[in-house]
Amino acid sequence: MLVDCGVGSMDDEKAASGSTVTLEEALGPGSPVVLFDRVRLSFDEAEVLSGVSFTLLKGHTKLLLGASGSGKSTILKILLGLLKADAGVVWVNGQRVDGLSEEEMMPLREDIGMVFQEGALFDSLTVAENVGFKLYEQTRIPLGEVRARVEEVLGFIGLAEYIDRMPSELSGGQRRRVAIARAMATKPRLLLYDEPTTGLDPITATTVDDEIIKLRDLENVSSIMVTHQLRDAFYIATHTARRENGRIAVVPADEAKVGEAEFIMLKDGRVVFEGDADDLRTSQDEYLQTFLS
Repeated sequence: MLVDCGVGSMDDEKAASGSTVTLEEALGPGSPVVLFDRVRLSFDEAEVLSGVSFTLLKGHTKLLLGASGSGKSTILKILLGLLKADAGVVWVNGQRVDGLSEEEMMPLREDIGMVFQEGALFDSLTVAENVGFKLYEQTRIPLGEVRARVEEVLGFIGLAEYIDRMPSELSGGQRRRVAIARAMATKPRLLLYDEPTTGLDPITATTVDDEIIKLRDLENVSSIMVTHQLRDAFYIATHTARRENGRIAVVPADEAKVGEAEFIMLKDGRVVFEGDADDLRTSQDEYLQTFLS
């Protein structure tokens, strides 16, 4: 469906808070993991986000599409508190974050995992040290327990035998998967992916996609993925992970599961489409057709 991003009317109470969302909607039963409500941000004279609104439910996926400069990565930075919106309201994991200071954001970031475009591993550290970095440096968890958690997450992504290798010994796809393991090591409820498969060949990219699917479906992790790779976006939206005879299989998803992964198309800082894979494929909007072609 196409989305109307115009500014609607609000009652006085909501207007005073800068939000069209009530506390019950933000914090009540079944409330979203992420809530963007009419978020605006400008750099100098250029408006980067113009009234962006969306929600992300627990265990669901949002796939952010759009041309370069459309505002996709800016959304991730606002969620992390690296950028502050000029207007609008942002809730993450049940807490309003748009007005928090850097110091106040620090504990909230512990519940958010981030996977960068190039993996951003520390080349001087082993795979184990990379995956456990946050646990080693920012917690008082005993070293033995950290090692056990590192072994657990590397086992989950199928790279247990690489635990003591250096990043230089890994392929591009393995490096991205290690980056995912590092992001999930602290058991965050929300994972953010910024172009996680860019630069990878299709077969290798699929191994990364499979890890994203497994985390969502087997660990119930909510996720937002920024990507230019339509093939990967549709693959993640239309597949699911399940355990079969003691093994994990990634298979085509049923209609209900496909509906849990929603695409958001951004154009010039505005949401011009939000819907599932079938909605996107069948849209007759000229801009979407051009983007998808």
